[in-house]
Amino acid sequence: MRDYCVRPAGPDDLDGARAVMLDTVYRDFGTGYVPHWHGDIIDPAAAYLVPDRHTLLVAVDAGGEIVGTGALDARGPLHPPNPRPVAERYPSGVTAQLRRVYVRPGHRRRGLARRLVAELLAFAAADGGYRAVYLHTDPAVEGAEGFWRSLGTVVHDERDDPGGGQRVVHFDIPLDALLPAAVSPHPTGR
Repeated sequence: MRDYCVRPAGPDDLDGARAVMLDTVYRDFGTGYVPHWHGDIIDPAAAYLVPDRHTLLVAVDAGGEIVGTGALDARGPLHPPNPRPVAERYPSGVTAQLRRVYVRPGHRRRGLARRLVAELLAFAAADGGYRAVYLHTDPAVEGAEGFWRSLGTVVHDERDDPGGGQRVVHFDIPLDALLPAAVSPHPTGR
């Protein structure tokens, strides 16, 4: 892990972060860019750098390349496209939603995603206004479902819905899932 730095993104990091995110939605998800799902990818500054309670982290390798991202915002899951019970359980403003936890394939299995999540949870804990942490994942992405199951609890699996829903799995992550062992006492901030 000494070969990587995880830190808050700044304006100079946005192109590299956007590239990681777009590569992921094209390669891993197979959806490509979908405007109503991925608007935050196109304008990460407005989505994550401007609002005080939001953040975007980047993982940077020893050569200075951004190889991973992780974001958090206070916008709970909306219905639609998410199932109504999920949206009602995680209201905006008091829900820390984890987003865009992506690591380039050549840098996976080195603890980067866990480290990004630990820093995001520390950020949420330091905020003091979040009551829950939520995320959804595409179980078709290799390793994603197992990773999130190791940190949290499934609250809704759309594969069980009549018609299959979006084939997304929704998770509740304890705010202290990776605290304090994996996180320094100084949470990521601005």
